[in-house]
Amino acid sequence: MASQLVHLPEVERLSPACIRILAGNPGKFQLQGTNTYLVGTGPGRLLIDTGEGKPSWQQALKRVLEEEKATVQSALLTHWHPDHTQGVPQLLQLAPDAAVYKCAPGPGQLNIADGQVFEAEGATLTAVYTPGHTTDHMAFILREEDALFTGDNVLGHGTAVFEDLGIYLRSLAKMEKLVSGRAYPGHGPVLPEAPAKIAEYISHRHQRELQVIETLGSAKDASSTSGDAGAASAWTPMELVKIIYRDVPEELHIPASYGVILILKKLLAEDKVVPEQRDRWRLKERPNFPE
Repeated sequence: MASQLVHLPEVERLSPACIRILAGNPGKFQLQGTNTYLVGTGPGRLLIDTGEGKPSWQQALKRVLEEEKATVQSALLTHWHPDHTQGVPQLLQLAPDAAVYKCAPGPGQLNIADGQVFEAEGATLTAVYTPGHTTDHMAFILREEDALFTGDNVLGHGTAVFEDLGIYLRSLAKMEKLVSGRAYPGHGPVLPEAPAKIAEYISHRHQRELQVIETLGSAKDASSTSGDAGAASAWTPMELVKIIYRDVPEELHIPASYGVILILKKLLAEDKVVPEQRDRWRLKERPNFPE
């Protein structure tokens, strides 16, 4: 995957009021690294996410703050994952008076409420509760640019992982209508049109769900059932993956199976599938699918 990623500089001014500082933690799931954003134009700035606390990130942030003749007055954490939160101690070494905000805050942190407004010179951020990737996930609208900091619900490359598909889709539907400008994602490059990318994410998720339904309703290869009557009409998540993700490298099948399981749980909540023994699933006899 790394070879497919566009190069992102360690520090880049993305707009008059937004500077991206990479967290120095590139990887399979972090892409080029976690994006942290210094927002505002005056001496007191807002910082969105803190990375993992890598020395290179702390040095880059220190350098940018010196160049900008600024400090961080508040840090806003999009969600609890360590690649977004573990840099808080390093931030506080540089800006001891910075307030740290997070939904469902930890010790020493302040809560973020849905609709809460954070202001700095040149920037007004409104918090929007958008669970899905995690239960505590927050996005932020940058009013001056009609732009959206999407956290990890929407990425600059590929698709995002999530904890609950139904909740995630509802958050995406909410996010799609928030702004008409660009998206600043938690990982990867800036997205020029937030609504279009979010609509693409929604469409992709619905497509995967339809593929699961269609595969559950199809006949299995007789050679894979070994005369087991139950196996002939019901599918394990990995069996579904091998059909739906047949063109995806096999080493990615296990991560893909987690997404399939979440789709099955959503369909179960909608009374469209039935779980059976040995981790198998089948369509309900008369599922109530929408026309």
